Amino acid sequence: MAKRIDVSGLSAFYGTHRAIDDISMTVEPRSVTAFIGPSGCGKSTFLRTLNRMHEVTPGGRVEGKVLLDDENLYASNVDPVTVRRTVGMVFQRPNPFPTMSIYDNVAAGLKLNGVRKKGELDTIVEKSLKGANLWNEVKDRLNRPGSGLSGGQQQRLCIARAIAVEPQVLLMDEPCSALDPISTLAIEDLIGELKSRFTIVIVTHNMQQAARVSDRTAFFNLAGVGQPGKLIEIDETERIFSNPSVQATEDYISGRFG
Repeated sequence: MAKRIDVSGLSAFYGTHRAIDDISMTVEPRSVTAFIGPSGCGKSTFLRTLNRMHEVTPGGRVEGKVLLDDENLYASNVDPVTVRRTVGMVFQRPNPFPTMSIYDNVAAGLKLNGVRKKGELDTIVEKSLKGANLWNEVKDRLNRPGSGLSGGQQQRLCIARAIAVEPQVLLMDEPCSALDPISTLAIEDLIGELKSRFTIVIVTHNMQQAARVSDRTAFFNLAGVGQPGKLIEIDETERIFSNPSVQATEDYISGRFG
C-alpha cells in the first residue's frame, strides 16, 4: 500500500557544507509530487534523503525527520537497506545492469530479497514489465542484455526493476532528461498509471513536465550565493503554475531567472 511521507525540519550536509536547510513538507499517498527549481538548489539532494541515499555520499549526513506513515526512517534502529527497498529510486540516466539479461535485471532485487522459485520470479518479472509498459516490446528477448535496449526502453526497464520489489514510494530523479520526446511521453504516461499504486516524487527541470504529470509541485531555490537550498512553497500544481503565493515562484515559472 502506498504510504504518506512527512518531512520535518530536514537539513542535509556534505561535510560542513549545509546543502539544504530546514525543509518540512507532506507528500500524499498515491499522488505525484514534482520538485522544480534552478540547478544547484538541492532538489536531488533532498530527494535522496527520502530513501537514505544521501548518506552514501562521502560526508553526507542529515538532520531532521522523515516519517513514512508513522515510522521515522532515520531512527537508530532502522536499517537503511530496508528503507531503500520500501522507497525505490529511478535515476537520471538509465542504469540497467550491463552484464545482465532483461529478465535478470528485473529479477535482481527479488533474488536479493530471497525469491528463488522460477515460477514466482517469472510471474513477477512479467507483471513488472507490464507495469512499466515494456512487456510487449521485450517478451520475445528476455534473455538478451538490458543494455541492448533503446534509452527509453532502458529507463522503463529500470522502472520495472524498481517496482518488482513492490516499494511503497517511487523516487525519480529527472527520469526523462536523457530521453527523446517520444520516450519522454511514454515515461510521463507511465507515471500517470503508476500513481494508482505508488507514492511518486519526481525531480524535473522541465516545468511543462511538472505541470503535466504532478498533482502537487514544490519550488526550491537558493537563499543566496553560497547559501543552502530552501523549500519556497508547495501547493497544488495548478495553483503553483497559475497563482503562486510567493513572487520568487512566479519569477522562476515565468522565466525571469533560473
